[in-house]
Amino acid sequence: MSEVVKQGDNVKVHYTGKLLDGSVFDSSEGRDPLEFTVGTGQMIAGFDKGVVGMVLDEQKEITIPPEEAYGIYDPEKIIEVPNDQFPEDLSLEVGMQISASQPDGSPIPFTVKEIGEQNVTLDGNHFLAGKDLIFSVTLVSIT
Repeated sequence: MSEVVKQGDNVKVHYTGKLLDGSVFDSSEGRDPLEFTVGTGQMIAGFDKGVVGMVLDEQKEITIPPEEAYGIYDPEKIIEVPNDQFPEDLSLEVGMQISASQPDGSPIPFTVKEIGEQNVTLDGNHFLAGKDLIFSVTLVSIT
């Protein structure tokens, strides 16, 4: 009988991540397989759960709801910051990723949503928040 993936196993997988409209947002194609330890929080919860029970060389499609991926889109994570709060030499563009520092020094990532005359609108949601994710996964190794 083949070894089956369980919590605590170190696995390597090849994957392609798509949205419901079929657009690809990430893939290991052309790269080394993704390596992680199942159940340790290195991966989004739905991906972790999805590989449990897989056997070597198995291919599987895993559909992950937002609650088990990057969370529900939270409108409260959209903030407006006065333009004068940004360094003058920073040329902001819509879609640009920037980060602010929390009091403990850890970064908070934001996406520039809109640039107004007085304020810049920033979105602190992950770009995949609120989205169902579909992963095609192939198990390459279990250790």
